[in-house]
Amino acid sequence: MTTMAEQINPDSQVPSLSANPDSAEFVYNEFSHFAGNCNEYALPWDGQAQVTRVSHELPDGRVASALKWGDGPPELVLLHGGAQNAHTWDTVALALRPCSILAIDLAGHGHSDWRTDGGYGPENNADDAAAMIDKFAPAATVLVGMSLGGLTANVLAATYPWLVERLVIIDVTPGVTRNKAAEVHAFIEGPQHFASFTEIFDRTAEFNPTRSADSLRRGILHNAHRLPDGSWEWNYDRRPILQESIANPEDGDAATFSGDLWGEVADVQAPYLLLRGALSPVVDDEDVAELLVRQPQARVQIIEGAGHSIQGDRPLELASILNEELSLTR
Repeated sequence: MTTMAEQINPDSQVPSLSANPDSAEFVYNEFSHFAGNCNEYALPWDGQAQVTRVSHELPDGRVASALKWGDGPPELVLLHGGAQNAHTWDTVALALRPCSILAIDLAGHGHSDWRTDGGYGPENNADDAAAMIDKFAPAATVLVGMSLGGLTANVLAATYPWLVERLVIIDVTPGVTRNKAAEVHAFIEGPQHFASFTEIFDRTAEFNPTRSADSLRRGILHNAHRLPDGSWEWNYDRRPILQESIANPEDGDAATFSGDLWGEVADVQAPYLLLRGALSPVVDDEDVAELLVRQPQARVQIIEGAGHSIQGDRPLELASILNEELSLTR
């Protein structure tokens, strides 16, 4: 079992937004972009953000990684969606300062090791996340999951109820299908390699028209890397995604993951909040109706102006909602 931490150097927190990622002199520093998040959303910035990267060896030898915000025991745990990483929550975490938070990289994403079996479904992810919470955030009260992270959070809350006091799910239910998430699949099933940062940026902008250029630039730098020949490729393990699209190219109505995921929803004991992006087709009214059958006391809130990635489109609104959830546990 190992733990690794990298403390921010406050003097390194003002990067040049004009720096060219294709330049041979460009060096990626995951902790050097918070000023951009704060500037975009008019959050106060004094050159410091108390955040560390922590890691933990899992029983099978893989290493799971996370960002730990704040200097106290985390109150809040965040699980990102497929093809994302823990940095998708940066603006939310900055808005919630000084709240202590654990933002986990799911297996095959961010700094967490890839699986040899390609088993990135909610059940396996839930086991990994539970181990990370037990290690770094055993007193956390609110669990948040978006998309794949939301399906994972359902399983985790049902399987490890002592780790979850309140549950917030962002824009997903087990009713998700390839058709409903067609835009998401179209993006992540695209090219793995790009000749330049400009190419990877242009494709990302095409699928994220509501996001600012600075936001997309930061997101790409956290989710892709430059190869020795100057080309770029995504960091996350895309093999299962591509295998699924090849095996079932026309199976648009099939659920993305197998298993009784609605049953897991029914087994959740924690108060349940579903947030829907008003511009997202991933959750529809039938999904909400089924959710209320499985969880009659669940609350459902629509976030105007947000697509599937509410934390990217409306981070300050999401931070306010999460602060309210946290206040109910303090």
